[in-house]
Amino acid sequence: MKLSILGSGTSHGIPVIGCPCPVCTSEDPRDQRMRSSLYIEGRAGERVVIDTGPEFRLQALRAGITRLDAVFLTHAHADHVHGLDDLRPLCRQAYEKPIPVYSNRTTIEELKERFSYAFIPTQQGGGKPRIAPQVIQKPLWIGGLCFTPIPVKHGILDILGWKIAEIQTKQPGREAALGEALYITDTSRVPDPSLDLIGSPQLLIIGGLRVRPHETHFSFQEALDLALQIHSLRVYLTHICHDHSHQDIEAYCRTFQAVHGCSGITMGPAYDGLDLEV
Repeated sequence: MKLSILGSGTSHGIPVIGCPCPVCTSEDPRDQRMRSSLYIEGRAGERVVIDTGPEFRLQALRAGITRLDAVFLTHAHADHVHGLDDLRPLCRQAYEKPIPVYSNRTTIEELKERFSYAFIPTQQGGGKPRIAPQVIQKPLWIGGLCFTPIPVKHGILDILGWKIAEIQTKQPGREAALGEALYITDTSRVPDPSLDLIGSPQLLIIGGLRVRPHETHFSFQEALDLALQIHSLRVYLTHICHDHSHQDIEAYCRTFQAVHGCSGITMGPAYDGLDLEV
């Protein structure tokens, strides 16, 4: 299973409009962060994206995405869904079937309201995305990939993280896990029942906004503390603001590892275009 970071930035994106700070004017390409999104390719050719932010068109072109089997959403904030209309060209590649879009009930209801033109009769021409929003509460299979919704809190909001497991079936009733990853962003708290669902994924991609605390997002420390709690061996921070450069965050993670004695764990910031395999 291959996972590609399409975007690693917070809601403003980096550089922030009109901001002259050192990160927004940095020449390090890893400091240029589009809105957060993740692309997954399974070994059998499954192709799935989590969140379609405002730069989805640019992200899809850069990643060479030509087909999608499904879209999974964490929540309905603009920086996670406002690229949904850019699915239109991919809908033509979906064997004349709408692309399924999965999330919790609140997100799906907001989606239908915000993109109402996609679900009502309109004039010919212009085009609109052919999507099929569906509420999900249990694990769902896309080929050999199993997506489990993980309820988490984004301030007072109920949103979703996603656990992705790639399963190989050697014989009926005998499945073997090939890899497991957890994608969780825009999160300020993980309820205890969700911790039971999470288990100990090999790879964790987790939202860590900055060093300073925030009401609706994990700080770096809170995100890395959760990583230690669930015993993930590879950890990447995403949904990062412009307070810290890529190099700053690498240094923060090295210090965190030294203080907590966890040098055997890979920890660091994600960046746009980063490819990971599980």
